[in-house]
Amino acid sequence: MFELRKLPFEVSAFSRLITQEVIDFHYGRHHATYVKNLNDLTKEGEFAGKSLFDIIQNSSGGLFNNAAQVFNHDFYWDCLSPKETCMGEAIKKGIESQFGSTESFLELFIKSGAGQFGSGWVWLVYDNNRLEIMSTSNADTPIRHNKIPVLVCDVWEHAYYINHRNDRMGYLQQFVSQINWEFVEECYTKAKIKGMNAIRDYTESLHKG
Repeated sequence: MFELRKLPFEVSAFSRLITQEVIDFHYGRHHATYVKNLNDLTKEGEFAGKSLFDIIQNSSGGLFNNAAQVFNHDFYWDCLSPKETCMGEAIKKGIESQFGSTESFLELFIKSGAGQFGSGWVWLVYDNNRLEIMSTSNADTPIRHNKIPVLVCDVWEHAYYINHRNDRMGYLQQFVSQINWEFVEECYTKAKIKGMNAIRDYTESLHKG
């Protein structure tokens, strides 16, 4: 039985990026519905009792969509911080090595998210000993491509429309100022040590199946 994870922050701590109304819809309805659908779809059959990671890796159709969206949202919430955090030394070094500077990375990340056509996600992933920016459509997730998520921003309209209307760029600019760099540093460090098992461990820490 999968459960809707608890948010890793107090909603009242945010001002512009997330409001109570956003949480009511994005977390309380969208995210919660993916969890409910996932439970309904795994009551029986070959994926009954399987871990979230294994379902994402091996399922298709509606089951994959709901399982992937549970993970994508789980990860998104952890990437947010209501207070400013500092970029850790490891991720800073990795970003500067790959993108030249943190400023260049953030510009490319925002541009990639703003340019994602329709619903989807913009990620920073670790793959083959390097960092890269990756966009996915709808429910697609780097896990399915054997890439390890380090950071994500949700660019589905339900993530930003209540507060930002159609200003996705403004939402992304606000998002990068509230990245939880402590979480990103942890993900990057574990990715280099454990590879895909870092994400398996993350999903199992939230969902026992």
